[in-house]
Amino acid sequence: MKEIVCRIHDDDKFLKENADFTVDMFSKEQYHYTFWDKNKRRLYQGGYFSKSAIDLLYISLMVYYADRRVIRKKENDAWTRNIKLYIPVLELEKWNENKALLEKMLSFLSGDIWNLEFRKRELNSKEERAIKGIERKKKKHQPNALCMLSGGLDSFIGAIDIISEEKDIWFVGHYGGGKGVIQYQKNVIEKLITQYKVSTEQFFNFYASPVKPNKHVLMEDTTRTRSFMFFAHAIILGSAINKDITLYIPENGLISLNIPLTNTRLGSSSTRTTHPYYMGLLQQLLINIGLKIKLYNPYQFQTKGEMISECKDPGFLKANIAQTMSCSHPDLGRYTGDARPSHCGNCLPCIIRRAAIEYAYQNDDSKYRDKDFQRTGASENLRSFKLGIRDYINSKIDIALSVQISGPIVDNIDNYSGVYDRGMNELKSFLDKYNG
Repeated sequence: MKEIVCRIHDDDKFLKENADFTVDMFSKEQYHYTFWDKNKRRLYQGGYFSKSAIDLLYISLMVYYADRRVIRKKENDAWTRNIKLYIPVLELEKWNENKALLEKMLSFLSGDIWNLEFRKRELNSKEERAIKGIERKKKKHQPNALCMLSGGLDSFIGAIDIISEEKDIWFVGHYGGGKGVIQYQKNVIEKLITQYKVSTEQFFNFYASPVKPNKHVLMEDTTRTRSFMFFAHAIILGSAINKDITLYIPENGLISLNIPLTNTRLGSSSTRTTHPYYMGLLQQLLINIGLKIKLYNPYQFQTKGEMISECKDPGFLKANIAQTMSCSHPDLGRYTGDARPSHCGNCLPCIIRRAAIEYAYQNDDSKYRDKDFQRTGASENLRSFKLGIRDYINSKIDIALSVQISGPIVDNIDNYSGVYDRGMNELKSFLDKYNG
């Protein structure tokens, strides 16, 4: 078991003998995060943040720290980690009551074993300054909804569809260490502002990343818990809104089911970010800690191709679709001489994107580093994906059982089965064009 101590106050002296890491969240030498320091004028316009939501933000930051610092390949099975976190919280009783639920949720999300030990703390100086800033802010605003905005195609479609009907939305983005995401996020925001005449005040973009101690230290790059931390930024903003509010999390139904196309998809690239089971656990946690935020994926029963085809502003989407980023590793082109981040063209998110665009438009003008599966590893990916499609076509397993490979689903089995079947056929139509 890896044990990690978190300290949020600079006067916190809590120690744990033989802890593997002690992380001072107030130290920029250990963790860079911008929630309290960026967009202050906008940050203070809603109202007071719930103490439970503040706790959730720090819990998510610490979980993400552990996710980056504890290396999977050093474990006995080269994957499953056993991690214990010692975390100070404002609402000690609430978190002790929900400890088992939170641990269960995190274990499903990351595939690890989590153990959380909470202790009581008081507000730190940044939080106290935020309260004073909120008190000074005379002009308050309560938006009608929040929406995640990642710079990817699904979230771009989500923003277009929502903003076409309701302009009073707060959009929340997050970026980490690489350059492959932030420029696409900025471009998407600029396009939305110009097209729909909305305000820059409606867009929040936060940075959070553990600091690598030195060049010799390995960092884990599977980062399955990044989405939890991403959501926590939107949730704390939503906690400042004095009414029931919806947090839109746009993602196509095929990818949200997280059904492995090949055996390799059980590994590092798999994500359960919007899996119905995970979303249900997170929703229950929000209810238990008193947050009136409804999580909603409006595309749970649509394929990515259907999302494109049914977008409420098809002309605007088509003109800008190539400016969105779907690739799981857009920065890797620098190793082959590409100065700008771009789609690799052969990871699973790229394959789903390419299949969807061709489903909707018959052609795809996005830039891909390897459109024809020629580079090292790409041909192996192609063969693996085609084998996965073949196995799906020949499978004797009922689809209603297949959609539960990654997690239990109780309701709407027919709808989940339908989107899985249509999504796999989108992929088949695309992959059939290539020999491999």
